Amino acid sequence: MHRPTIRTLRDVFWAPVHWLRLGGNAPIVVLSVLIGILGGFGAIGFRLLIRSLQGVGTGSFGPNIDERLVSLHWLHLMLLPIVGGVLVSALVQGFAKEAKGHGVPEVMEAVALRGGRIRKRVVAVKSLASALCIASGGSVGREGPIVQIGSALGSVIGQWLRAPRERLRLLVGCGAAAGIAGTFNAPVAGVMFAIEIILGNYAITTLTPLILSSVVATVVCHAFPSITGGNVRAFSIPFEYSLASIWEIPGFFVLGGIAAMVALAFIISLNWFEVRFDAIRMPAVAKGAVGGLALGAIYVGMRFGIGHVHLFGIGYPSIEAALRGELTWQVLALLVVGKLVCTGVTIGAGGSGGIFAPSLFMGAMAGGAFASAMAAVLPAGIPIEGGAYALVGMGAVLAGTTHATITAILIIFELTGDYQIILPLMIACVISGLITTRLKKDSIYTQKLTRRGIDLQLGVEATIMRSALVGELMSPGAPTVETATGFREVLGRMLDETVEELYVTDEGGVLEGIIGLNDVKAVMTETGLDQVLIAADLMDRGVLWVTPQSTLLQCIDKFAASGQDELAVVESEESRRLIGLVTHRAVFQLYNREVLRQGNLGLKYVHGADGGARNDYVELADGHVVREVPVTKTMVGRTLRELDVRARFQVNVVSIRTREFDPRQSDCGVPDPGYALKSSDRLMVVGSQSSIEQFVREA
Repeated sequence: MHRPTIRTLRDVFWAPVHWLRLGGNAPIVVLSVLIGILGGFGAIGFRLLIRSLQGVGTGSFGPNIDERLVSLHWLHLMLLPIVGGVLVSALVQGFAKEAKGHGVPEVMEAVALRGGRIRKRVVAVKSLASALCIASGGSVGREGPIVQIGSALGSVIGQWLRAPRERLRLLVGCGAAAGIAGTFNAPVAGVMFAIEIILGNYAITTLTPLILSSVVATVVCHAFPSITGGNVRAFSIPFEYSLASIWEIPGFFVLGGIAAMVALAFIISLNWFEVRFDAIRMPAVAKGAVGGLALGAIYVGMRFGIGHVHLFGIGYPSIEAALRGELTWQVLALLVVGKLVCTGVTIGAGGSGGIFAPSLFMGAMAGGAFASAMAAVLPAGIPIEGGAYALVGMGAVLAGTTHATITAILIIFELTGDYQIILPLMIACVISGLITTRLKKDSIYTQKLTRRGIDLQLGVEATIMRSALVGELMSPGAPTVETATGFREVLGRMLDETVEELYVTDEGGVLEGIIGLNDVKAVMTETGLDQVLIAADLMDRGVLWVTPQSTLLQCIDKFAASGQDELAVVESEESRRLIGLVTHRAVFQLYNREVLRQGNLGLKYVHGADGGARNDYVELADGHVVREVPVTKTMVGRTLRELDVRARFQVNVVSIRTREFDPRQSDCGVPDPGYALKSSDRLMVVGSQSSIEQFVREA
């Protein structure tokens, strides 16, 4: 009997992989289903991990630990968040800093600026860090982490398949949709979350894979009812809402305005806590301990004050208590402020978890408190369902914080399954969204990116100018002399080092000025001055400098003001200690490289058919196209010079994309004629369709 060779077995294994790399509908359908399955199991595993760690920390392994928290010794309740804060900070700092915080901004940044590339380790680190944070009392939610975990899974699969950038982004969106759908049992809301927040793309080709991933993740979660509740809603709604009177309608307009104020307070306060904690000069682990101490003190105070620890962890049981109308308006109002503070402390101190659940929590409490006010204002005899106002408040605050009104409406609608709630829900969510977007440009997700100089609305080029830092391209060291150096030595240094500028520093290396070649020439024409002058007499004290934290935009402004080809780089504005130089050429090389990497030469692909196979390409006005092609077996090991592509095929190779990704350097560079091609490389080529096809066949 013929035994298959190793080569044959390898071909059998890789055949499905090669098929999945193709364009078209069938491969993306398979991938979206696969990501839906993985996202669903990721959500299940994450819930189990939280429950297990809660059991270790509190001694209660059930889904509801509220009763256990009330019976814990106060010292135990105080220490639990401290231990959690220390462990989470150490884990994040040691293995994946992007796992810090609520996760969604990191996914948005990866989609917008890195073509959807997320490191593989994020899946494990984010899972463990967020589970530790929630289980130890961090006042955050599980939705943001599940979104980041699902997105990372989609990204890892796409990178393994070497998917083009647009498809990789779509796979990341599929993971995000699967995460939201699995968490809330809300597949439609999962799709809209991925569209509104992650991708910003409503095309039908985008919608279909997102729907598949979302539905499949929901089905997977239904299969494990003991963990996820099966087909049960995320919150048990103890009422059926109906509009009792037309006089309730103005109240929902007012509730929308109140929710907008709560959302704005949440956005601003979260930013304030993050900035303040970042400014504290202490190790990350110490910040985690300080944050945990603050949380522990609040929890102990609540337990002795009102007999309950509503703010511990995610807070879903407290949301359900508000929906049932079991909390007084005083407690509801207190919990809005308390959640605001506790979530800010948790995230600011380096915790890992989402802001979705805190938004829902504050919305429920604000809505419930407003219902009490409505009951006092409306005429007697008009029944007020406090739970309905709490439910609408949840959606309205979520719409305000995320600036994703449709997602907020759909999530609350899917949580209830009751169409009667849709009218007041739409009113409050739209009002809240309108007010918050008018008063605050950034959502709770984008404000973190804005602090880094990333504005997703500006486009790739402007974002590079604002986000790339001098520290990425500076050269260490600089030609220097001290202020007391004599003229003859200054001249000798210039001649020996063949430089046109020398930087003048004091004995401690602090930058004092700059001496140019023209300054030296002026002295050489004057007899006798070379005997008495020192560097301090020659230097121009108006020297401009930048720091490693300066952006490309700031650097270019300094170049324009100085007229020089290089700038001094100092350690900080305060110390002014000279540490290196940055050149005009290096700045623009980095800019061009980043544009090339992030935007594929600034061109946007469309999908088109070519001989039955679908290819990503850009069609140019003169009949030529820009297209990405793989390196064939016959090209491997050969250089572009050896292939002589332009002469043989009338095709120009304009860039080379490598398989490996390193955030410190471009994965796509201007082609070097002497570079030996690898099987994993992909070439960006310009030419006619027929010329490119001939090149792929015959090169």
